[in-house]
Amino acid sequence: MKYSRFIALGDSMTEGMSDEVVDGKYRGWADRVADTLAKSNPDFTYMNLAVRGKLLKQVVEDQIPHALKFIEGKQTLVSFHAGANDVLRPNYKPEISLPEYEKGIKQLTDAGATVIVFTVIDKVEGKGKTATLWHQRFSAFNENVRMVAQKYPTILFEGKNAEFLNDRRFLAFDRLHMNPEGHRRLANAVLEGLDYEFDSNWRILLPEAKEKSKLVKTLVNIIWVGVFLIPWIWRRIRGKSSGDGRVAKYLEPVKWPIR
Repeated sequence: MKYSRFIALGDSMTEGMSDEVVDGKYRGWADRVADTLAKSNPDFTYMNLAVRGKLLKQVVEDQIPHALKFIEGKQTLVSFHAGANDVLRPNYKPEISLPEYEKGIKQLTDAGATVIVFTVIDKVEGKGKTATLWHQRFSAFNENVRMVAQKYPTILFEGKNAEFLNDRRFLAFDRLHMNPEGHRRLANAVLEGLDYEFDSNWRILLPEAKEKSKLVKTLVNIIWVGVFLIPWIWRRIRGKSSGDGRVAKYLEPVKWPIR
């Protein structure tokens, strides 16, 4: 199908952190997908309402009502990737978040849009309680996404089909967001699923990583804790979010590409 509009909803992953910066904005996988979608339609427009740090309820209550104003049937493609920030919170309540996820998808599909949803990679490098908790929470989250995808007319992108993207070499130094190569590969995975032109090299694995010395690992971990983990904990204590006060990249439909 040739889409006339693409609306991207969600949090930091869809905003594009930590891809290359263009005109003061992170580019991201969604912008990259829009680049290709625009090639087949001279009237194509794009919106990206995603903002870093947003919780599922915020995406459903703030972004979806705005997006609904611009949905024009199945030719409007909407991506919905939200909920990871909820799962990462210590006080995560799946009995609240998971029904909220379904509520959002129902609103979008009822509006007639073509909706794409995502499961996430639920395994992380390393062992221990943190890795186990991550796997348990995100596995349950993924099962809910799959259930919703079966219940409503959506296109499901399975994270388990690209688990190799969990390689830290596809992640930024914060170990949470994708780097430019990670965004490029995810964009091509989405384009392949949409039956658009894509670069098949996105599936090529990286060569085996060279083992780092214990000293290098220790120094990197110390820097990571100071630069990312402690500020994250401090924001949680104060009830703050990295997205507070931020406005989405493209709140209105823009003719794409704009550069």
